[in-house]
Amino acid sequence: MKVLETKGLSKNYGHIKALQNLNLTINQGEVFGILGPNGSGKTTTLGIILNILKASGGQYEWFEGQYKNPRLRIGAILETPNFLPYLNAEQNLRIVARIKNIESQNFDSYLDTVNLLHRKESKFSTYSLGMKQRLAIAATMIGEPDVLIFDEPTNGLDPEGIAEVRNILNNIAAMNKTVIMASHILAEVEKICSHVGILKNGTLLASGPVGSILSDEQIIEIDAPGRAELSNYLKTLPSVLKIIERAEFIEVHVPQEFDSTQLSKLCADSNIYINHLVIRKANLEEEFLAITQNAG
Repeated sequence: MKVLETKGLSKNYGHIKALQNLNLTINQGEVFGILGPNGSGKTTTLGIILNILKASGGQYEWFEGQYKNPRLRIGAILETPNFLPYLNAEQNLRIVARIKNIESQNFDSYLDTVNLLHRKESKFSTYSLGMKQRLAIAATMIGEPDVLIFDEPTNGLDPEGIAEVRNILNNIAAMNKTVIMASHILAEVEKICSHVGILKNGTLLASGPVGSILSDEQIIEIDAPGRAELSNYLKTLPSVLKIIERAEFIEVHVPQEFDSTQLSKLCADSNIYINHLVIRKANLEEEFLAITQNAG
């Protein structure tokens, strides 16, 4: 089932084109990352699909038009978590439930999911930034929505807080929820998301499963005492797709089926003796940089 589909979605602020002709499809059960640097149109996209901002053009549809008020089936955080500082976690969640006109909620279950059950009696003012973010995630779960939307959920957190939020989002996704998150942190999108859309200057550059965005090329880090000689030799090999001169080594891109373990032998046969050889796959950061740089 298509949870969300946008067609030609655009947003202008005067002469500034914040979003341009966005065509996007997000299916049920996906963890979809909207990835891009600050100012790329991520928050604008979320604002439009949540009916907070009015689009300048195009359209979007939730749940294939099945529900009269689809917003009731969506939980979202767009801004910094904001609760009443003098109330505890459960009291704040009760207020959120009242605003949503939802009764008989198991607040302990939500707090347990975000690892805050042991602090449910503590005032919000005593919470760390990570705890505040986790309480906000709990608030989005009230009413058991089908879709959860987060805008930069790990922004400003320390490594421990980032890891904790990441685990929580993975656990939520395992409940067969559809998760949409906007982020500029590539490593987190790669670790959390099943699908990704890459935005730059309001334009969608690529979209699809994370595995299809990532190149299936092998990347080989290689070096030798005579680097110039090594570089010249590598350029003669028909299997080499691309060579990048790095400060510490030469980066060589070859097809997935290339037997990289033979590279050292090939070099040795030409009297070039390798002192550094590491084989790896491309990560999302490398693909992101390649995609955005090619787009200018």
